[in-house]
Amino acid sequence: MNPLAIVEIGARLLDKIIPDKDARDKAQAELLRAAQDQEFQLAFAQIKVNEAEAQNGNLFVSGWRPAVGWVCVVGLSYNFVIYPLLLWVVASTGAEFKPPSLLSDTLMELVLGMLGLGALRTVEKWKGVAR
Repeated sequence: MNPLAIVEIGARLLDKIIPDKDARDKAQAELLRAAQDQEFQLAFAQIKVNEAEAQNGNLFVSGWRPAVGWVCVVGLSYNFVIYPLLLWVVASTGAEFKPPSLLSDTLMELVLGMLGLGALRTVEKWKGVAR
């Protein structure tokens, strides 16, 4: 369950259980602190898994992220460079062929997700946290 959802449920319960506003606010702050700590621990555990995957010599373990990146590059290249050129060639030759297009909405979601992660990596490098 999402730690923030737990905090929300806990805050509602504390509103009903603790009548004193100061004690209730203190309990809610403690609950929020515990949830943030749990979320941090989960994120840190995921980082450790990512490191172990990246250091693995097996291509099927460490190579899936670069593979997804290259698929995105190929898809974007086709969608924004090759496909328009093919349309131009077909139109200029008068052929009856229409090249297939890609589902660019799904591709863009994937690329934007990867670029978001890439931007976080850049911030880490600027701060000197990453190697």
